[in-house]
Amino acid sequence: MGNGSTIFEGEIETLADGFQFTEGPVWMPTDGSVIFVDIRTHTTYRWSPDGGVAVFRENNGEANGSTLDLQGRLVTCEMTNRRISRTEPDGSVITLADRFQGKRLSRTNDIVGRSDGILYFTDPEMRTPKEERELDSSGVYYITPDGEVHLGTNELPYPNGIAFSPDESLLYVSNSRLATSVESAEPEGVFSHHRYIQVYDVAADGSISNGRKFADLSSAEPGVPDGMKVDTAGNVFCTANGGVYVIGPDGATIEFLKTPEVTANLAFGGDDRRDVYLTTSTTLLRIRVKTPGVKIPGT
Repeated sequence: MGNGSTIFEGEIETLADGFQFTEGPVWMPTDGSVIFVDIRTHTTYRWSPDGGVAVFRENNGEANGSTLDLQGRLVTCEMTNRRISRTEPDGSVITLADRFQGKRLSRTNDIVGRSDGILYFTDPEMRTPKEERELDSSGVYYITPDGEVHLGTNELPYPNGIAFSPDESLLYVSNSRLATSVESAEPEGVFSHHRYIQVYDVAADGSISNGRKFADLSSAEPGVPDGMKVDTAGNVFCTANGGVYVIGPDGATIEFLKTPEVTANLAFGGDDRRDVYLTTSTTLLRIRVKTPGVKIPGT
């Protein structure tokens, strides 16, 4: 980026490449590594500053978005396993949630934690075959510390990325598509009016309400509104339409970072939380920003 950027510093750096569809980056404060996934190969990787890339977990159930819980354990959306999992310190993986009111979740996508331990995740139904769906809509759900799964909202056709405002009073959810089946999704290159970010008020008990459109990201460009993170100034970073949008608290776009490939997700990291790690189709990238990202609760 040039010196005129109000958000970014320096140029995009390639940390690792040769993947098929990277997603779900999480910076690990214990050692400065980044956990991320290659969705197409069902493999979770760890990139470390000293050791490069190593396999962290194979056969991960088509893992997607991840975060850390209050104890620093990796919590992951597993799409084909249709669950939220947690990786224990010994490397074992347990199920945190795979059902709502006795019905199997559809295809868990992305997840964020609140400072009291409640976990919020998105569960779009679109890519689950109709004959295998047990729930009748896509949803945004939350898991309370006692393990109960609650429905936040089912008003979004395709809820995808998810993030909190710095004070956790607002929950942002990206909507990627209108269609609820792959067959009726918009073809590539067709202008889509259904790409946007919705925002909700968050109550103390975990419930969300008053959904309204926060930012319109309609476009015909490749890539849909997907992963999101927020900096300490309240700016929302959302991957979409061939790069990363930075959207101010008022919903207006401040800056757009064009990336070499479609970028699906991002994570803040580094000791000052001013490194942004980007997962694209085949690479793990990094760029510096001027304002730190919001800290993951418990880290």
